[in-house]
Amino acid sequence: MASISNNNSSTSLYSSPKGTVRCVIGGQWGDEGKGKLVDIIARNHAIIARYNGGSNAGHTIVDEKGKKFATNLLPSGVLTKGCYNLIGNGVVLEVPKLFSEIDVMIEKKKDDDDGVIQDLEQRILVSDRCHLVFGFHKLIDGYQEGVLQNEGLQIGTTKKGIGPTYTTKAARSGIRAGELLHFDTFEKKYRSLLQTLKSQYKEFKDLQEYDADAELKSLREVYVPRVSPMIIDTVSYLHKAIYVEGKDVLLEGANAVMLDIDFGTYPFVTSSSPCVGGACTGLGIPPTSISEVYGVVKAYCTRVGEGPFPTELKDELGEAIRKRGNEFGTTTGRPRRCGWLDVVAVKYGCMINGFTALCLTKLDVLDECDEIKVGVKYLVNGVEVESVPHSVETLDKVEVVYETFPGWKTDVSKARTLEDLPENAQKFIKRVVELVGVPIKWVGVGAGREAMVLLN
Repeated sequence: MASISNNNSSTSLYSSPKGTVRCVIGGQWGDEGKGKLVDIIARNHAIIARYNGGSNAGHTIVDEKGKKFATNLLPSGVLTKGCYNLIGNGVVLEVPKLFSEIDVMIEKKKDDDDGVIQDLEQRILVSDRCHLVFGFHKLIDGYQEGVLQNEGLQIGTTKKGIGPTYTTKAARSGIRAGELLHFDTFEKKYRSLLQTLKSQYKEFKDLQEYDADAELKSLREVYVPRVSPMIIDTVSYLHKAIYVEGKDVLLEGANAVMLDIDFGTYPFVTSSSPCVGGACTGLGIPPTSISEVYGVVKAYCTRVGEGPFPTELKDELGEAIRKRGNEFGTTTGRPRRCGWLDVVAVKYGCMINGFTALCLTKLDVLDECDEIKVGVKYLVNGVEVESVPHSVETLDKVEVVYETFPGWKTDVSKARTLEDLPENAQKFIKRVVELVGVPIKWVGVGAGREAMVLLN
């Protein structure tokens, strides 16, 4: 059947992007070093767009002077001069936390001469459709986790109010950032939402006594004047940037594949969609606009909180990796559980996201290991399972088949090319590529921006 086209139609603007859109996604259980990769390649992009999660995410960026910056809400392009940082509709935003991060960054950078902070707030954009996190959401988060803990079913939430905010969003009672521009209407909706939640948690004394007036006063007098200029229609903004102006855009995911609300180790997951589909719904861009998808995985594996972890090391070696890799949560400070690289989980993430390349991070953490293992198969009752089982009970019982590699016992932190790496490290990287079936484009060998091996 013939199609009818109209070259003058506005819809033709969206058939072929003029700019390049790339996406960075965590390929494990989070904390893989996504922020570092985004920070490094941000200089080649006009816009960095965060599409999911909230202040439960923790990204660490190290600038050229070795200063560390921990961000939870701010996209990782904030330290790149001239780069716009967009918080999409799929994010749940705690406004006071956003400005706490901004103020800390300005304070830490105030004596630097790189010009990054001069226009920082002008380079931050917030979707008018982004749902808001309030103090009572955080109270409920902690309360719910406490109830589950009493029953031995705790999730390991960060207690930042993320789950309860996504719950009110799904229940169609949530409040979006655009409402702040009409404060009288916003206040009515705020009080209505709080009253609804109080009726659902009648036994929760702290919620019943919640000081709504104080929070509203703080928002009205302190935060709304600062955030209002940032709030825009980001859907139209992104479409114009990609399809009309030809700007390159980098999409930044929080959390990771194995924490995805649909594809992760449910219920031990986050409350949003970190995978590539979440980028489309969390920003309002079409799938056809995304040309490259990068998965970030550590050379080993970690996870924070409860839930199955097939390759976990519960011994002195796991503790040594934790200490050497400084594996403590950016958001909570909790010690991360450490284990070997799990190829089965990485391949699962590749299936879902269609990774076009991988970034293998923290190779240097394995420098002192005599030998290194990689989990290559799952067996259940002696029979290989094709991929990650949906059931956490089954995943808890899998027997992992490992391949073992000799360590390199050499400091790799100064390496900048594949040839700079010791032979055993090169063999390890090449074997991971063979096992996963996706090329590795970057290898992280230290914390700083410069500590990255770029592969052809």
